[in-house]
Amino acid sequence: MQTLSAKDAKYGFGRLIDLARSGPVAVAKHGRPVVVVMAIEEYDRLKDIEMGQQKSPDKAGRVDE
Repeated sequence: MQTLSAKDAKYGFGRLIDLARSGPVAVAKHGRPVVVVMAIEEYDRLKDIEMGQQKSPDKAGRVDE
């Protein structure tokens, strides 16, 4: 995973977006990674996985009456 300083991310926001489209980018503040920027498609994929794990098998796709 590529890492940018917060300053580089701020002043090169377009570059940050371009990098994040090809893979997650960590943004570091004071030398410590604090956030990750990723493409929306990757975020959606991870949310789908998370939501799939939160559904209980007996309730998946079922509507309670």
